[in-house]
Amino acid sequence: MKWPVNEKNMAPLSVWILGDQLLHSHPALLAAESLVERSQIQVVLIESERRKGRLPYHRKKLVLLLSAMRHYVEELRSAGYAVEYRRAPTMLEGLRQHVAAHRPERVLTMAAAEYRGRQFQQRLSDLLGVPVDVLPNTQFLCGRFDPFPNTEKKVILETFYRAMRRRWGLLLDAQGEPVGGAWNFDRENRKPLPRRGLAIPPPIRFAPDAITAQVMHEVAALPHGVGRVDGFDLAVTRHDAERAREDFLYHRLPNFGPYEDAMSCSSAVLFHSLLSPYLNIGLLDPLETVQRAEQAYYEGHAPLASVEGFIRQIIGWREYIYWQYWRQMPGLLTANGWGFTRAMPRLFWDAATPMNCLRSVVSRVLELGYCHHIERLMVICNFCMLAGIDPAAVNEWFLSFYVDAYEWVVSPNVIGMGMNADGGQTATKPYIASANYIHKMSDYCAECRLNPKLRTGADACPYNFLYWNFLLEHEETLRANPRLGPAVLGLKHLTPEERAAIRAQAVQFLEELPLYHREEA
Repeated sequence: MKWPVNEKNMAPLSVWILGDQLLHSHPALLAAESLVERSQIQVVLIESERRKGRLPYHRKKLVLLLSAMRHYVEELRSAGYAVEYRRAPTMLEGLRQHVAAHRPERVLTMAAAEYRGRQFQQRLSDLLGVPVDVLPNTQFLCGRFDPFPNTEKKVILETFYRAMRRRWGLLLDAQGEPVGGAWNFDRENRKPLPRRGLAIPPPIRFAPDAITAQVMHEVAALPHGVGRVDGFDLAVTRHDAERAREDFLYHRLPNFGPYEDAMSCSSAVLFHSLLSPYLNIGLLDPLETVQRAEQAYYEGHAPLASVEGFIRQIIGWREYIYWQYWRQMPGLLTANGWGFTRAMPRLFWDAATPMNCLRSVVSRVLELGYCHHIERLMVICNFCMLAGIDPAAVNEWFLSFYVDAYEWVVSPNVIGMGMNADGGQTATKPYIASANYIHKMSDYCAECRLNPKLRTGADACPYNFLYWNFLLEHEETLRANPRLGPAVLGLKHLTPEERAAIRAQAVQFLEELPLYHREEA
């Protein structure tokens, strides 16, 4: 970007801040202040009716986003900025109204995190008739530093993660080697919850203030959406998001590592951070967040395995997913490497299923707009993969139902990892499992009438016959994957009669599975 030569008395500038970019140090604001006095900067945030209605979003997500935007406006005004919060039918119409009203010399904005938004920004100068400068996105660490620019080679998560650790100097000793002698303590972080004796601290909750209460009233009246606004208790300001982070660091981070893969009927959050909604809209900074976790380790508040596991989630997986999104777009959204075509089952809208794990997790998502990452991967995506559901349909369901859902994070996670539809660019194998995994890592099976140990029969868990049916259907492809070879070798123990029974029960189950139709919404 080439800046014009200007004096400090130039005509006013406008700064357009997107609703998921509520950063404390916004680069467009910083750039504008390097050119003009603060009094000459007009900030605009736009609430677009079209954007709100693109999908039937979870109502708690809309409350979070709209309330956070309005609180952010108040923070900027308190800091001395002139801020316009404009509601409009579309984003473009809102910007045109703003430009017509304020006649800025130019508009500054930060690059959108999503492909469609960035494409729109690139056309904005012509659409508005004024120069628009799109600054690089600083909301992600790999937006500030790309460890593998312009590479055509496949980059796996572990390689990416180590490069990010080195770049940002996290958990490294004086020689630049990983603290504790290993980069990754994942093997220590796979324990199910003990049956008794382990207290689970609940996450901090925030009572809605007047602004949030007004947003809840507006969102409840919207004609489309999923879930309810009732019970909304998330942070909507930077101050409260930081309080939520501190609550996690000192109450749940110590046990996060060992139990990050655990699942339970008793808690939606367990020892997870519940910080992704705030990171994804800019209320929390990722580097500051992992540095606070690192500090908790050095101060003796949390063990290394937990801290390393959390840091890996943020600067490893979260950043890797964003990097993969931009590497694979726009083709990622239509990737369907397994050729799946089945529609989403209705149970994902009403939780009507005898499978206690799916019923519990979907009910939780309907209520909260949240479940943790293992439930997303090994309960929901695992079922969708085994059932052969169209990855685009699964992707849309996730985008609709989660409070932390944005295309840059959902699509690589769901289409790439969960559905393994991108040709293995995101994950090196499909993450599929029988009921045994859920039985081992959760207490769901204890309260389910279906038997996680039966492969076929009236009481067999569908995860079992669907899993073995998947192996039978795709045996040749799966044998070619060295990470799945041992699982496929288990097929040799099945008799012809067992194979036929598995196939017949899987086909019948899928044919009788009620499907969702959009007109039902």
